[in-house]
Amino acid sequence: MATLQPAVAGEADARAAAAASAFLALTPDPALDAAARLVAAYGVAALRLERIATAAGLDEAQLRARFGCERRLRAALEQRFADGFVARVRQAMDRCRDGDWGGRLRAWVQTAVSAYLEQVALHDALFHDAHTHSKGYDRQAWQDNPVIDQLVELLEGGIAARVWAAPDPRMTAVIFFSAMHGAVDRAIACGDAQTRPAETRHRLVQTLVGHFERNVQWWSRF
Repeated sequence: MATLQPAVAGEADARAAAAASAFLALTPDPALDAAARLVAAYGVAALRLERIATAAGLDEAQLRARFGCERRLRAALEQRFADGFVARVRQAMDRCRDGDWGGRLRAWVQTAVSAYLEQVALHDALFHDAHTHSKGYDRQAWQDNPVIDQLVELLEGGIAARVWAAPDPRMTAVIFFSAMHGAVDRAIACGDAQTRPAETRHRLVQTLVGHFERNVQWWSRF
C-alpha cells in the first residue's frame, strides 16, 4: 500500500485536528469522522475503505456493507460536511433572542466565515479537487444546497416579521452565499487569512454584514 503524503508538508496533524472539530454539532459517526480527518490531512487519496476502517477501528466488511464503494463514502462525507456546517450555524443563530433578525443574520455570517476558514482543507479536498470531479462544474449545486436553503429560511423569517424585504429570497440567498464564499477565498488566496487570522476574520465579518444588512433594507424601497 502506497504511503500517503500530507497535502502540504508538516500540516497533516494540524489539518486532521481541525477536521476533528468539523462535526461537533452532529451525532458522532466514527467512520465518517475518521474519513474527514484523513481527507483533511492527506487529500482524497486517503478516501479508501480499508484506510478508513483502520483509522476508525472498525471492520472493513461493515464499512463495505454500509457504503459499498469509495464514491458512496465520499458522497456521504460531503453530505456530513454540509450538515455539520448548517448545524453549527443554526446553533449560533438559535442563541439570539426571539425576533432579533439582525442578530441572526450576523450570527450566520460570523459562524459561516469561521467554519469555512477552519475547515478549508477538508472543504477544498471534497469540493475542489480537480482530479476527482470528472463531471466538472456543477451548476445544480446552486439550487440544491443546504447552506443556501438555510439562508432562504433566515431571509423568509425576517420578511415574514416585516423586518426585511426581498422580492426573491432565494436569489438574495445565492448572492449572499456567493459573496461570503468569494470573500473568504480571496482572503485565503492573498495570504491574509494565514498571516493575520483574527484581523482578517473580523474584517470579513464586518464587511459582509454591512453589505447584507444594506441589501435587505435597500429592497424595502421597492
